[in-house]
Amino acid sequence: MIKYIALYRRPADPEGFDKKYFESHKPLIDKVPGLVRQEIAKVARTFVPGFLGEAEPYLIAELYFESKEAMKAGFASPEWQVAGANLTEIGGMELVAMFSAEVVE
Repeated sequence: MIKYIALYRRPADPEGFDKKYFESHKPLIDKVPGLVRQEIAKVARTFVPGFLGEAEPYLIAELYFESKEAMKAGFASPEWQVAGANLTEIGGMELVAMFSAEVVE
């Protein structure tokens, strides 16, 4: 299993960002082919201040896929393209760092 992680820093308007993220972006991600599950978490506390520089972590989105191939196919899909365009529209691209990681069980 592999997951794609999006780490968002605190937006200037957290309530406005949440509304846009949960009402428009997350439902689009839910439609990506090959997505096994999506897990969203709000950061409650940072234990190592300064570890991420000035960026205060705010939200973590983890998208799980069965394999790298399934993830690549999902990323090539029209649904992923629509979700990416939506993220740009809601201002999230300026707030996010993204990476993938293999799940070690």
